[in-house]
Amino acid sequence: MTLDQALAELEALGSERVRAQNVSWGASDNQYGVKLGDIRKVAKAIKSNHDLALELWQTGNHDARFLAILLLKPKKLTADQLDHMVRSVTFTRVSDWLNAYVIKKHPAKDTLRQTWLTTDHPMAARAGWEQTALVIAKTPEAIDSAALLDRIEADMADADPIVQWTMNHCLAEIGIHLAEHRERAIAVGEALGVFRDYPVSKGCTSPFAPIWIEEMVSRQG
Repeated sequence: MTLDQALAELEALGSERVRAQNVSWGASDNQYGVKLGDIRKVAKAIKSNHDLALELWQTGNHDARFLAILLLKPKKLTADQLDHMVRSVTFTRVSDWLNAYVIKKHPAKDTLRQTWLTTDHPMAARAGWEQTALVIAKTPEAIDSAALLDRIEADMADADPIVQWTMNHCLAEIGIHLAEHRERAIAVGEALGVFRDYPVSKGCTSPFAPIWIEEMVSRQG
């Protein structure tokens, strides 16, 4: 499939409702408004195509970038390429897909993670905190969680909202997976109050860290 064919297929699948919804979540007008499930179907039909994925990414179109993420071969990207991609994202949902499907599979993910934790670039920092949360969930002993709690306590309340979301995820994972830091993680969340009043649909867990931590710990039995 060529770039023009892929873009034409995405455009045909777009809808005004999805476009409006994406804009409400912070997307620009450079999109077709394709449901993510439909993007997955397009990707399944194309299968892995790294070169096409790079072309799709370069368009800057949000839907094209969602599709690119599913077609990329992470190990074929250099660390510099991946860093540039992360910093070029303008829509947080694209950032989160890039984290989930590409960054976590990249051989340089930990080196990049540590670099992104020290940057002022919001999308790179968002990726750094999200990757750190994933490490805590899988191998908590690999992270200096006490130092992370110090930083979260000092910086999260005033952080860019783009970064604040994944910093909060990191706080929650510390409380969930590290019993020795749980009491402090809950206390930090209570003191900062970030996402305390976040609207939550019935049956969903609040992103307010103390509630999130307590709910997930209760499920552990």
